[in-house]
Amino acid sequence: MQELSIKQFLSQEIKAFFKLKKSDRLWHIPVLASLCIGIPLLIGLAFDNVKSGLLASLSGLVILYIPTANSIVSRMATMLICSFGFMVSYAVGLIFSFNPFVSTIVFGIFSTMVYWINLYFKTKPPASFFFIMIASLASGMPHDLSSIPQKIGLIAMGTMLACTLALLYSFLVKRKNHKKDAAIISDLLVKSKYADLVEAMIVGSFMFTSMLIGHVLKLQNPYWIPISCLAVMQGVNLYHIWQRVIHRILGTFLGLGLCWLFLSIVHSPFSICITIIVLQFIIEILIVRHYALAVIFITPMTILLAEAANPLILNPDLLIATRFLDISIGSLIGAIGGWFVHNEKIRFYTTMKIRKAKLVVMGK
Repeated sequence: MQELSIKQFLSQEIKAFFKLKKSDRLWHIPVLASLCIGIPLLIGLAFDNVKSGLLASLSGLVILYIPTANSIVSRMATMLICSFGFMVSYAVGLIFSFNPFVSTIVFGIFSTMVYWINLYFKTKPPASFFFIMIASLASGMPHDLSSIPQKIGLIAMGTMLACTLALLYSFLVKRKNHKKDAAIISDLLVKSKYADLVEAMIVGSFMFTSMLIGHVLKLQNPYWIPISCLAVMQGVNLYHIWQRVIHRILGTFLGLGLCWLFLSIVHSPFSICITIIVLQFIIEILIVRHYALAVIFITPMTILLAEAANPLILNPDLLIATRFLDISIGSLIGAIGGWFVHNEKIRFYTTMKIRKAKLVVMGK
């Protein structure tokens, strides 16, 4: 009977793996995301400065936070808040990148704060992911104090472009909404009854641990480990987390093969830019339908976006092997972190300890 149930479980998982979920997501969003990523890349290419274009296009991902069901005022308020968050995230990562261990500690604390804020205000997906991802990328960059204003300026320019496109999109695709703008803006600041500080502390601890492991292993780009870790930890339950681990590692393996193929064929900066734009469109179509299938395209897109200016990209074999190791380590750490997040005993025990410490501090 037990063997039968295992077979049924495996059969169910296999069917689920090959099944595309239904989605009511508008096709406009993938097009909008591709434009926000692509325009800075093409501008950078036109001015023979692809590296700056890549950085500005990274901040174009802020467009994924645009609420599609609200009024223009609500959309733009959300976009401006998230844009400011992107700039702060990148600035924090850059400023403290002068020392790997200081950077790791600050990154862990910052991740805790960002995750807690997103829980507090009930931010919808992708929630805290891209804020932490940008801080992670910045903290892994070589420290150069004189270049920090310029880099933050490029991030700001990318978000400004995304906000401009979001405004144009809002005028073109105007939906009926009977709520008053003032009421909608107040909805952005609705607080949950209980902001789960414990969950935020667990996530922050694992962000710290994953980044530290990257530095201890002396990886060239340690930020891939916490990014992969966070992607897995964002599962809604333990089953979803372990499913994400399997999907992410399998999708990454296939995605790295696809990336190797791209790097073997695509060599010119223009070809790389067009490849990134097309991959971004495919990802936004698939991400809400099939996570593992989306990861196949996420992997080459993120590698091209983050590593296009890296000399290592000229050696596809070494680059692919390194990224597979990074992402696999991060995914496994994320699975362990997810177990801690969803373990009720640990959450209850930690909550009680925090409450007792608060009473001691208050002298009660």
